[in-house]
Amino acid sequence: MTKKTIKDLSVKGNTVLVRVDFNVPMQSGRITDDKRIVAALETIQYLIDHQAKVVLFSHLGKIKQAEDIENPDRDLQPVAKRLAELLDQEVTFCPQTRGSELESAIQSLKEGEVVLVQNTRFEDLDGKKESKNDEELGKYWASLGDLFVNDAFGTAHRAHASNVGIAQHLESAIGFLMEKEVQFLGEAVDQPKRPFVAILGGAKVSDKIKVIENLIQKADKIIIGGGMAYTFFKAKGWEIGQSICEDDRLAIAKEILEQAGDKLVLPVDTVVAKEFSNEADHHVVPSNQIPAEEMGMDIGPKSIELFTETLQDAATVVWNGPMGVFEMANFAKGTVGLCRAIAQLQDATTIVGGGDSAAAVSQLGFEDQFTHISTGGGASLTYLEGSELPGLVAIDDL
Repeated sequence: MTKKTIKDLSVKGNTVLVRVDFNVPMQSGRITDDKRIVAALETIQYLIDHQAKVVLFSHLGKIKQAEDIENPDRDLQPVAKRLAELLDQEVTFCPQTRGSELESAIQSLKEGEVVLVQNTRFEDLDGKKESKNDEELGKYWASLGDLFVNDAFGTAHRAHASNVGIAQHLESAIGFLMEKEVQFLGEAVDQPKRPFVAILGGAKVSDKIKVIENLIQKADKIIIGGGMAYTFFKAKGWEIGQSICEDDRLAIAKEILEQAGDKLVLPVDTVVAKEFSNEADHHVVPSNQIPAEEMGMDIGPKSIELFTETLQDAATVVWNGPMGVFEMANFAKGTVGLCRAIAQLQDATTIVGGGDSAAAVSQLGFEDQFTHISTGGGASLTYLEGSELPGLVAIDDL
């Protein structure tokens, strides 16, 4: 790790601005899953214990129009309340993202106290100042503190005013969560214990092309599932019926198939249906025999067996993306089977790259059986494709 970490900063008595990822799922103003808040506790508690004055910044959803500001699911106040419960101390919530009320709240902070600032994306109504890393906004927020800590891995693949913008003006470091994410993903991809098996699912090949190209050089096997598999099937000349396919990526899929050779492991059977519905009649066919009027919805039982066998001796496993239409119970068996196969591996480093895969692991109750579950799907993908994370690059080097 060449970046400064929170322990490299002298935080006592200083106002420390912290970019956290409190982009939690909300329903009618209620938090439905507080895992991202819990994930930030170690860094926040460290700053409290070391007598820093703590100012937290986070976004929550997207702000596209004025009405979004009135949406209770875009308001961070419930997060401040939940954070106070978890920390067992008061958390001051400032409903503004700039101005005298915010400045006063920060100036009033005593050592060990915490302020949570309103949704940073509220600044996007005025020319997307947060999302486009507006220089004036980053400089203003930086002026409110003495030090900056970025602990929001989930936004590290974006250059925003609340991460890159602030870091450009203050001494900066990464928090414990960010350090953990970079450590696990970095070691898995760059210094893996072998055999190293990567598993990629999800709908689109286009989302994972760079990841596949990078991992071909590094992984021993790459398992492909989910909607993206059908583009590879078609590239092989197979009938895919009404299955999802990116025709404009067929040439690239052919190149990948040639380049990867037997490293690439594709599903051998597929669960198909005539309608994109959980209630649709469905059956299993060989992957190269999908009927013209049907569509692939999940990997079949023989594919689960093949993937389980491929994983048998793995020492490092990185998984990103479900194997089928996981949100529909009848087409979740592939993802469930794969999840169970990874969870049962002995002495392997097993990493889930956020997003739908992390949701699947959580819903299935396998969280304790994985080495690391990432908090950032997009950031994980960026890391897996070998690209830089702007939010990490902006942090001071040791």
